[in-house]
Amino acid sequence: MNKHRIILFFLLITAVLAACSTSPETVAVTRVVTQEIPVTVEVTRIVTQPITVEIEKEVEVTRLVEVPVAATPVPENTEPAPPTEEPTAAPTATTEVVAEATEIPLQGDYYTVQSGDTLSTISQATGVSEADIMAANNMTNANVLVVGQELLIPGWTGGSAAAGSQPQPTAPEQLAAPVGANILPNGSFEEGWYYFQGVSEWQLPNGWSLSVNEGTNPYGSGGRYFRPEIRLLTLAHLPPNEQGLFVFDGAKTIKAFKGDAPTHFTLYRDVTLQPGTYRLSISFFPDSVWGYDGQNKVYNGDPLSAEARIIVGDGGTGWQGTHIGNRNTISHDFTINTAQTVRLGGAFRNRFAQSNNGWFIDNWVLQLLETP
Repeated sequence: MNKHRIILFFLLITAVLAACSTSPETVAVTRVVTQEIPVTVEVTRIVTQPITVEIEKEVEVTRLVEVPVAATPVPENTEPAPPTEEPTAAPTATTEVVAEATEIPLQGDYYTVQSGDTLSTISQATGVSEADIMAANNMTNANVLVVGQELLIPGWTGGSAAAGSQPQPTAPEQLAAPVGANILPNGSFEEGWYYFQGVSEWQLPNGWSLSVNEGTNPYGSGGRYFRPEIRLLTLAHLPPNEQGLFVFDGAKTIKAFKGDAPTHFTLYRDVTLQPGTYRLSISFFPDSVWGYDGQNKVYNGDPLSAEARIIVGDGGTGWQGTHIGNRNTISHDFTINTAQTVRLGGAFRNRFAQSNNGWFIDNWVLQLLETP
C-alpha cells in the first residue's frame, strides 16, 4: 500500500513539472480602431408663418324687402251706363313715399387766406362775424390760419378776395409832405457792421446800438423776456423768393429772431439835429410764426403777437399791433426848438412763446418837414 502511494506521489510531481515546462499560452488581442464616419445632416429652414385671427364683428344688415301693394278693386256697376258717358276708370292705389331729411348746405363763398390775414381782417372785409366764420369751418383757434387755406364765409357772395385786400391801418392824422432826402445816418444799414459789446450774437450796422429787456414779461405767455439773436444779412444770405420780402432798400437787412420765447429789444442811434419839424419812419416785417404746416409758415393772427413803437428822445409813439407776415411802416412827426442830439430808434416786443419771434428791419428814414 505504501509503495503504491509513493509511486502515485512521484507521478503527480512529474505531471506538475511537465506542466511548468510547457510553452506560454498565446493570447489574442483585438485592436480597436477609431474611424470618422461622415453623417449627412438635414437642415430644416425656419419659415415665419403669418397667423390669421378671425374676429367676429357684428354688422348690421338692412334687408330690402319688396312689398307688393294691391290695388283695391272697384265693384262693377250693375246698372247700365248712359250711352253718352265714357266709362269711369278705376282709381289706382298709390304708396306714400317719405323723403329722407337731408342737411341743407351753408350758403356762401370761399375766401383764400393771404399772407398777413387774420380772422379779424377777414371778418371786416366780408362783413361776417368771426364766430360765424369759425363755426362754418369747424375752427377752434382763431389765431391759426394757413396761407392758401380756403375758408367758407357763410352768407357772403363777394368771391375770393385778391391778395393784399385786407384793410390797412388808418393814419391817425394827416401828415405834412416831407421835404428833402433821408438825413438819418446809415438808415438802410448798408455801411458795414460790428459786434455790439463784443457779443457774437449781436451783429449790428455801424453807428447803431442795442438795448435788450430781459426782465419780467407781464403779458401773453408770462415768465420773462429773452435776448434775441441779431444778424445783418445780405441778398446772398436769402433765397430769391425772399429777397423782395425782407430787403426793402439796398442789399442788406437786419434779422432779429428768438424761438420759443418772448423777446423785447430796441435798436437806436443818437443824431444831432437843428431846430425844425421832422418825420421818422421805420419799416419792418414781423415774422411771427405760430407753427409750421409742412414747409409753410403758420403766422400768428393776433396783431399783439408782434408789437412795435417809435423812439424819439424820451417819447415817440405808443405800442401798436402789426400786420403779421407783411411789410409795415409807421411814422412819427416831432419838433425841436433848439439844436440838440436826439435819440431815434424803434422798439420791438413779442409777448408770446411760439415757434419764431422774428423781425426783418430795413429802410429807416428821417426827413425834414419844415424849419422855423
